[in-house]
Amino acid sequence: MNKSNRRKFIGTAAVLSVGTIATAMPLTTMNKNYPIVHHVFFWLKNPGSKEDRDQLITGVKTLSTIPTVREIHVGVVASTEKRDVVDNSWGVSELIFFSDLEGQETYQTHPIHLEFIKNYSHLWDKVIVYDIAQA
Repeated sequence: MNKSNRRKFIGTAAVLSVGTIATAMPLTTMNKNYPIVHHVFFWLKNPGSKEDRDQLITGVKTLSTIPTVREIHVGVVASTEKRDVVDNSWGVSELIFFSDLEGQETYQTHPIHLEFIKNYSHLWDKVIVYDIAQA
């Protein structure tokens, strides 16, 4: 096999391999049809307390058991570059995906959500919610 044919073969094999791997990978949330997003930011009463932060994270994760919650992502402030447009004043974030508005409404009054508020609201000083509908 000459050099030109070998390069073409290796290039084609590489492209086919990447394509095969990409199609075998599980779909991400962005590829699923979850048109309602509920994004909540919590400011802790004791922002320096890792114990309070971890306790709130544990509580937020219980919300994943509500049947209408399709996916949940729980996060903390990333150590990214400091810029004027980045708000890193919050402590814990939850990002919840719903199939429809009815699912989000069910979540709001679900006993697990109400129990979460009752058991963990003493940890936060401020909460901001962004509800987003797919455009």
